[in-house]
Amino acid sequence: MRLVPKSLAGQLSLLLLLALALAQGVAFALFAWERIEALRHAYRDNAVLRTATVARLLGDTPRDLHDEVIAAATTELVRFSLTDQPVVAETGTTRRTAAIADRLAAAFGVGPGRVRVAPLWTRYLDEDDPHDHHHDDDDDDDHDRDGDRHGGGRGHWTPDWFTASVALADGRWLNCAVRPPPGAPGRGAAFMAVFLLSALGIATVAVFMGRRIARPMRALAAAAGRLGRGETVEDLPEAGTVETRETVRAFNLMSARLDRYVRDRTAMLAAVSHDLRTPITSMRLHAEFVESAETRSRILAALDEMQRMTEDTLAFIREDMRQEETRQVDLQALVDSLATDLEELGHAIGVMDADRVLVACRPAALRRALRNLLENASAYGGQVLVRIEPGEEDIRIVIEDEGPGIPEADLERVFEPFVRLETSRSRATGGSGLGLAIARSIVRGHGGDIVLANRARAGLRATVTLPTAGRA
Repeated sequence: MRLVPKSLAGQLSLLLLLALALAQGVAFALFAWERIEALRHAYRDNAVLRTATVARLLGDTPRDLHDEVIAAATTELVRFSLTDQPVVAETGTTRRTAAIADRLAAAFGVGPGRVRVAPLWTRYLDEDDPHDHHHDDDDDDDHDRDGDRHGGGRGHWTPDWFTASVALADGRWLNCAVRPPPGAPGRGAAFMAVFLLSALGIATVAVFMGRRIARPMRALAAAAGRLGRGETVEDLPEAGTVETRETVRAFNLMSARLDRYVRDRTAMLAAVSHDLRTPITSMRLHAEFVESAETRSRILAALDEMQRMTEDTLAFIREDMRQEETRQVDLQALVDSLATDLEELGHAIGVMDADRVLVACRPAALRRALRNLLENASAYGGQVLVRIEPGEEDIRIVIEDEGPGIPEADLERVFEPFVRLETSRSRATGGSGLGLAIARSIVRGHGGDIVLANRARAGLRATVTLPTAGRA
């Protein structure tokens, strides 16, 4: 299966070449069979006419010259002899043998009873047996007669090649043994040239058409990848076959509907979050008139929490609506710069050295996602270590801390908006619970993902997966 091409053009070319080879093979087999049959018929008909010619020549020449006529007419493949008794006892029962007998009788102008034809017994020669290679013509004739009459020896019947006995006017019998020609005709260079030219032409057309068909599909795949990473995708041109154009048209419609849906949802959330400011401000004013200091403090704390959640939601929505251009950046340099900034703020973050790693991303958004992860790891895990692991298909950013970890049941739940495992709701011990949700949203918008897992000894491991620059 490794030899099977993966591309559409390659598979189409291979399929057409296999079909061509099969069709040409069948055509060649039929052509060769018909050619061989035509040559066999021509050779057999020539032997029949030659036998008739020899018989007429014997009737027109003196008897003392008959031996010379027989010797002159005999060849390696067609052998003649004169005997007082016929070599062939009776005509064979096969249709082809009877047809040869009828043709000989018509050529001689005699009745069928004066012509006898039997299939020739062709012996298999053993290459390791020197006796079979050095027998003389008379021995060979005897072998043929014995095989013809008694079925002896190792051989097979060849009805196209025959032994015939024809009665002459003087009472003797003219015997003719027609042997097969040296071999079937060769395939010929012309056939191979035609096959190669046909294969080359079909392969050229297949590659051209395959690439023409695959070009819009490759563009569609690239656009789908960009759409999955949250990038803006322009409408693709509808080109190619009918099926390809329909697929591209459906993709363009889907892209437009998704963009409209996301924009409407984001605008609605932004409007709700913005409108919440007014009732929160009103409630804060009314809370000032509460006489109980403890009650007033609790109400104001709850309003402050609602205010922070509203502001964080608006910030998240503004970031989501911002259309930042995607470009290739050095991931190692981005992580080093971010770690340096956080270290200046008092966070203990170490970054392992790595080679230059390019990734296609929206730098500001990715920086924010990694910052949320690093701040979260530093806040709950103390010492943080970051390393980058490049791969053939994706790049992994591994962030490990030395904190207490997270219960297994909450490893996925912490990515939900406004979920905090620290329940004090204090700004000093935790945020509003949007940090991990924002980080995962940004990373998934780049075609990647974030997975949390507890380390074997202690601490938490956050693994950020991003597609490589070649796949982005």
